[in-house]
Amino acid sequence: MDDRLIVDVLVIGCGIAGGVAALRASEDERVSVCVVSRASELEESNTLYAQGGIIHRGDNDSADLLIADLLRAGDGLNNPAAVRLLAEEGPPLLQELLIDRLKVPFARRPDGSLEYIREAAHSTERILHVGDATGRAIEERLIAALRERPNVLLLSRHTAVDLLTPAHHSLDRLAVYEPLRCVGAYVFDQQRSRVITILARKVILGSGGLGRIFLYTTNPPGARGDGLAMAYRAGARIINAEYVQFHPTAFYYRGNAEFLISEALRGAGARLLNAAGEPFMVRYAPEWQDLAPRDVVARSIHEEMLRTGASCVYLDLRSHVPRDEILRRFPTIYEACLRCGVDITQDVIPVVPAAHYFCGGVWVDLLGRTTIRDLYAVGEVSCTGVHGANRLGSASLLEGMLWGWRAAGDALVSLGDTSPVPPETIPPWYEQGLGESSDPALVLQDMNTIQHIMWNYVGLVRTTPRLERALRDLHDLQRDIDRFYATTRLTDALIGLRNSVQAALLVTQAAWSNKTSSGCHYRA
Repeated sequence: MDDRLIVDVLVIGCGIAGGVAALRASEDERVSVCVVSRASELEESNTLYAQGGIIHRGDNDSADLLIADLLRAGDGLNNPAAVRLLAEEGPPLLQELLIDRLKVPFARRPDGSLEYIREAAHSTERILHVGDATGRAIEERLIAALRERPNVLLLSRHTAVDLLTPAHHSLDRLAVYEPLRCVGAYVFDQQRSRVITILARKVILGSGGLGRIFLYTTNPPGARGDGLAMAYRAGARIINAEYVQFHPTAFYYRGNAEFLISEALRGAGARLLNAAGEPFMVRYAPEWQDLAPRDVVARSIHEEMLRTGASCVYLDLRSHVPRDEILRRFPTIYEACLRCGVDITQDVIPVVPAAHYFCGGVWVDLLGRTTIRDLYAVGEVSCTGVHGANRLGSASLLEGMLWGWRAAGDALVSLGDTSPVPPETIPPWYEQGLGESSDPALVLQDMNTIQHIMWNYVGLVRTTPRLERALRDLHDLQRDIDRFYATTRLTDALIGLRNSVQAALLVTQAAWSNKTSSGCHYRA
């Protein structure tokens, strides 16, 4: 492939949000679409690991009921227009796209009707699932559909480096006076160790979250804040960055949070126990107990661990759900735990909280448009306001699907009004004179430092002294990383390190500025 590529629509990321956006954009066969992913397999994304399910509309459900649940979970800090849009338009699109068109094999009752389950903080059964691997089933169908589109170019092992804006990058010095506009991205080809320039009339950012900036997380390796950092450097507005949701239950093994234990287990009846085998949620959330919102459960576990001096708590599924039902509903979790020596049909499950979902991000409107012209953001990298201060379980897949669909739809409608940037005005990536090779040991050490700072100082419980210490340490580290980046040949890990420290600073600064506890942002 040449070092310059020109397309109509560039999609960065290939989870449910980016994948749906690419699928919608490619419906017009005259439109060329390029999808880039840093992973070696296009399916690799947060979506792939989503266990619980996706919100539909249950038998005894309504848009108004879902709105009430979203607002309650989000501590009332949600964007009302976005919440109503999701509740009214999300389920019908799910039916049309995922069920009717892509044929995602959601669980069915014996009579063939869709099986709805309930998760924490939901007032009724409304969650569709495919066992405990819902995200995988959706992602596989999405990628398969994209592979069939002749006007879609799929590029794996390609890492976005920076978004291109004429105000920052154009050889025409007068472009600085124009409104901010995104015209593509510099993208690192991992296999050739070369940076290519991809020019596009529309750019849709669907790069996922930032859980990997924390020591313990349920997120895969690529969730390191790449899109957030790139959008910030380009000049996009970032909001609600303090709201990082910690999942209450990640499997605890040999001192690490290994993988997610879906809250669907608690929805099915599992109870949280302390090290003495006592249920403890009644002390912290008497109304909801084990089905309290995620932020409440995560902090309750944290407090109980501090109170008892234990390194974890336990989830008891075996006493409340029959073995056959466990094996039917949770086969992926059963196999994963068994590999670590825990049989969830006979043993309690050791769990700890872990960073899970970023509720803030790049500000977008109801069509996914950012404050930069021709740049859209969808999925976890964006902030629609749907989640407010805390995400309701299984809302993220629905949000990603809906905003991916709407952003691509708006991009198609406005494509004719967008003139392509003159290619000769955007220079190729300049890397001459960089003599140093990236030292993996240095990159790993700096990444470990970021993760420890964020976990210890910007984690579940935040205080002013901790946050001030984090800001000082992260600013010092960013200066060192920027010097390292400026003199070193690119690798995917180096790109991720640069983005991770920027994302960490955005989260920490927002947490320091917001003195009011709400949702998953808790100031002690």
